Amino acid sequence: MRNLYRPFACFSLILLFGLNSCKQENAKPDYRHEMRKFVEKISANGRALRPGFIVVPQNGLALLSSDGTSTGTAESAYINSIDGVGQEELWYGYDNQDDQTTPELEHEDLLKMGIFARSHGLSVMVTDYASTPSKIDDSYSKNYANNFISFCADHRELDNVPAYPQVPFNITNSSISNLADAKNFLYIISPSAFATKEEFIHAIEISNYDLVVMDLYFDETTMINAADLNRIHTKLNGGNRKVICYMSIGEAESYRWYWKPYWNAAPPSFIVAEDPDWIDNFSVRYWDPNWQAIICGMNDSYLKRIVDAGFDGAYLDLVSEYEYFEE
Repeated sequence: MRNLYRPFACFSLILLFGLNSCKQENAKPDYRHEMRKFVEKISANGRALRPGFIVVPQNGLALLSSDGTSTGTAESAYINSIDGVGQEELWYGYDNQDDQTTPELEHEDLLKMGIFARSHGLSVMVTDYASTPSKIDDSYSKNYANNFISFCADHRELDNVPAYPQVPFNITNSSISNLADAKNFLYIISPSAFATKEEFIHAIEISNYDLVVMDLYFDETTMINAADLNRIHTKLNGGNRKVICYMSIGEAESYRWYWKPYWNAAPPSFIVAEDPDWIDNFSVRYWDPNWQAIICGMNDSYLKRIVDAGFDGAYLDLVSEYEYFEE
């Protein structure tokens, strides 16, 4: 799920993607291996900066095994570097269509990989997209039956605390020490529906979710800071919760702090092409050292900003970008 907190922003980018996308590399990387190594690097750096730093890659469950199936050999180094996995549209929201049931063939493979992840000690965070109450109930019930924690978004933008159900599914007043303790979560990465940062922080503060996935920024320039997180870290019922930060690692976003104005005319070599489905999002050669430095290698890296703000971990999106290059 790409970050959508900027629906009002639309740049006319004149990018030299024809040149970049036509460059042929001498030898094709092992795209899955490179993504695993990238996630492992993020994890090692995050845990060095903050012991116990939580790492959850979203989608890309095929990375868990050698052949991408639930019968393959577990990729132990990768599995040991993460605390859980996220998966969208397991039951509802198929093909970006809210309330649409995921077809059995696609669902079956995802479910098997989710069970595979659980069998190797990982938490499984499922995000479904449904607005019909009966489907929302069904999503929570089925995920619970499979020992997954879940969030059912009532619309795709991920910009609200859902009104239904009135309280989080499987609510608890216990304090959360690690990802495995969480019984539910809130996924809210698009604050644009809130008039002010204070309104946004307050909406989360008065909820009772065990875990929150949110963005580092309220808008293009306003960061979520330690004072904000201190408020969010306590549930309304008094228990402590974990807060982890959304970060796209498979695509660059032109509205982020790291985007240089001159990239509009002369993009760096790691940028490949604009995502036709998501304006201002650009596929990257994620194995490129220059891109990895932006994410986790520099003193002012994305990861360092997340840790310095006080987040408990990172929720890594576009881990599945290896599929783009394989195709």
